[in-house]
This record gives sequence, structure tokens and C-alpha cells, in this order.
Amino acid sequence: MFGTFKPVAFEPYGRRRSRRLMPRWLVLLLTGAAIGAGGVVLVQQRYLPPRLSAEESEKLRDSFDKAENERLHLKGELDSTTKRLEVAFNDKKKLADELSASRESGERLQQVVSSVVASLPPDPRGGDVEVRAARFSVEGGVLAYDVVLTRDRAGNTPLTGVMQLMLTGTSARGLDTTTSLKPVAISMGAYESVRGSLPLPEGFKPRQTTVNVLDRADGKLLGKRVMYVK
Repeated sequence: MFGTFKPVAFEPYGRRRSRRLMPRWLVLLLTGAAIGAGGVVLVQQRYLPPRLSAEESEKLRDSFDKAENERLHLKGELDSTTKRLEVAFNDKKKLADELSASRESGERLQQVVSSVVASLPPDPRGGDVEVRAARFSVEGGVLAYDVVLTRDRAGNTPLTGVMQLMLTGTSARGLDTTTSLKPVAISMGAYESVRGSLPLPEGFKPRQTTVNVLDRADGKLLGKRVMYVK
């Protein structure tokens, strides 16, 4: 029942471990690091693009710099084009405003002219086209004319025809004679001021002018009036 007792060594801090063995946590840490590094190398070799050499890196850098310079150049052109477009837009707006103002001035002027024409003495002969006023002058063998024509039944379609001047006066030989000048094409609405000049026969001195308005040369007479040449 009672055997022999063996002495037991008392170790207050537990059994001492061999100093030659590495701690398990350090082993795991080193193993994980090795596995991670191997995984990175494997991924780089199999799945990622190959690493560039120094020369390839330099070429890539040069290409990037060129692309950046081109981008900056295009940005500058875009900014310049944008400024030109803004200037063009402002000019267009200014021209539109000036055109609007010009139209308003034109409308006011047309109203004034219409009032002046309406105040002119009527044509005694009447007709489809009335010769309301005329002024003639001679200088250097040329007859200058300014004739105001009106029509009451003016529609949206302008009236086209010719104005022919028939002159009575003295020829170069001192004889009374009548001559017709070249017909002048006209196109009129409610009124029209026909201005211009025509050459006279050599030595001819006109005293009076008969203004004939026709629908065409040698056509239907639309209006007529005799005026003196001053």
C-alpha cells in the first residue's frame, strides 16, 4: 500500500520551456508574412500587367507630358474660342438692337413721308397713278428729275410699269420740237419717289415735260401730267 515516494521538484512559475524554441505566435506571423509576400508576387506575375522597365517608364512619362501639354493647348484654344463666341454674341445682340432701332426710325420716317405725300396737291387729271409733284433741272445736257407718284388703290402687290418723259422745247437750230426720253422702269406701292437723270439731245433746251406713267413701254396710260422745267 505504501510505496516509495519520489522527490518532486517545485517550480513556482510552471515548467520552464526550452529557450531554443520560437514562440508560436512569431512562427504564425512569419508564416503569414511569407504567404502574403508570395501571394503578392503570384498576383503580380499572373494577373497584373508586367512591370515596366526604366526606359519604358521614361517613355510613358514623356507620353503623359505630351498629352498634358496637348490638353493645356486645347484648353487654351477652347477658352479663346469661347471668348470669340461671346464677342460675336454681343456683337450680334448689338446689331439686333441697332436693327430694331433702325426699323423703328424707318417706320417713323415712313409715317412722316406718308404725311408729306398726303399734303401734296392732287393731280388734276387723276388716273390710276397720280403725278403729285415733280421737279426738273438741266445741267450739262442732262435732265435731272424727281417725280412723286401715288395711287389710291394700292394692294399688297406692287405696281410695275414705266415712266416716260416727253419734252417740249427748242432744238439746236432754234425750232420748237418735242422729244421723248428713254422710259424709266418703276415699281411702287402706295407712293414712290422716282429720281434720276437722262441725257438730252445735243443743243436741246426743254421748257416743259409731260410725265406719262404706263403699265409697259407703249402700253396702257395709267397717269399723266404736264410740268414746267425750271
